[in-house]
Amino acid sequence: MTTQTLSFYNRVDDALRDGSLRTALDRATSRFIGNRAAALAALAGPDALRDQARAIRAYALAHLDELLNQLSDNVEAHGGRVCWAEDGAAARRYITDLARERGVKSIVKSKSMASEEIHLNTALEQAGIEVIETDLGEYIIQLANETPSHIIAPAIHKTREQVSALFTQHLGEPPTDDVPAMTRAARRALRQRFLRADMGISGVNFGVADSGAVTVVENEGNARLATTVPRIHVAIMGIERIVRSFEDLGVMLQVLARSATGQKLSVYTSIISGPARPNESDGPEEFHLVLLDNGRSQILGGKYAETLMCIRCGACLNICPVYQAIGGHAYGGVYSGPIGAVLTPLLQPDLPEQHTLPFASSLCGACQEACPVRIAIPDLLLRLRADAVQQGKAPPIERLAMEGYRVLMTNPALYRASGKLGGIASRMFGRKRRFRQMPPPLHLWTRKRDFPAFPAETFTERWEKRRKSDER
Repeated sequence: MTTQTLSFYNRVDDALRDGSLRTALDRATSRFIGNRAAALAALAGPDALRDQARAIRAYALAHLDELLNQLSDNVEAHGGRVCWAEDGAAARRYITDLARERGVKSIVKSKSMASEEIHLNTALEQAGIEVIETDLGEYIIQLANETPSHIIAPAIHKTREQVSALFTQHLGEPPTDDVPAMTRAARRALRQRFLRADMGISGVNFGVADSGAVTVVENEGNARLATTVPRIHVAIMGIERIVRSFEDLGVMLQVLARSATGQKLSVYTSIISGPARPNESDGPEEFHLVLLDNGRSQILGGKYAETLMCIRCGACLNICPVYQAIGGHAYGGVYSGPIGAVLTPLLQPDLPEQHTLPFASSLCGACQEACPVRIAIPDLLLRLRADAVQQGKAPPIERLAMEGYRVLMTNPALYRASGKLGGIASRMFGRKRRFRQMPPPLHLWTRKRDFPAFPAETFTERWEKRRKSDER
């Protein structure tokens, strides 16, 4: 049985039992969290910078139609072509048809969550075109026939030992736990792929409206090769990933790198404006920008519009106690973690059990605190939970429990009586002030933790005693 055929709760159980997954997540997320904290602390005014970044994103969403048209006009003025893709099918069709018309046999890709969102690789491979991921993490999971489990670190769920085993199996490399040695092996395997490729596909971190440029941020240099060596470059950009100017871009790059990996600036920041000019020796002959809607325009202007402020830094995943425990694959969709629990129901509404994802949160607020643009993720999760209940998607036993809770909390006499009964039960059955086992449905709680016993004396009783004592 594959992961996708399992229920959400079964995927969570499998993740919790996976010791290697826990080891990999602990190694990576703790490093990301520490680096981010140090990078922000080094700034003179980190809060002011985040406020500025939020204002930039809010402006872009409020003027999205204007900025997108400006970006499109400027891309075409630089010799590029623009595809307005209403959904994933339109984007796949445009890129696949382009590849066929140009006789493309091999494609190299840099990391692109938008391409994952529309399942582009599958469509290209079904058309008989070879597709090679060149980001190291993406390359690893392609060898493993898996999907990304993190927005910026696709193979975060893999330990170095597992990566070594993959390289031994697919590349014939000797087993090693030396990370630089494994990196060199991947570089040797990929180098010729860049030279043979007819097309390079990249994502877009930000489009710059007033210049017609797209920005690609990375740390490995593979995206720079994928966008310059092949004769055709296709960039896929979610329509919300836009800024007004280079001044705005400068602010966003500062918060992106610090929030994602704790760097002051990513190693490579490529700003691309169309194909190579006649007097330029490097660059593609053709540049195509795919502006992907895929449900985003339906979110814009509604109660979930704030979700579109996300800059895909991954900070909320790293800090989230739920993500740290179960990783990304348990979520079942392209996007995972707190922001994924919001994005997936909105962008992939047909995904089985997508309505359960907003419940995979403790609502501790750490995600909002870590977000560089202060997205109120807990509020969005609560709204999605309410939507699920209103649509009748809550389990029957949960609906019954909440109705019972409502009756209890709106009836003072019943509330006081239940407190007394709880105290009596605690004295009769509780040991050391806690229950190790409870009957269904509370057995799901005690399967992982003890259930606290009710106090022998309720708050109401204690307050009444205090009142009488004060009157004497």
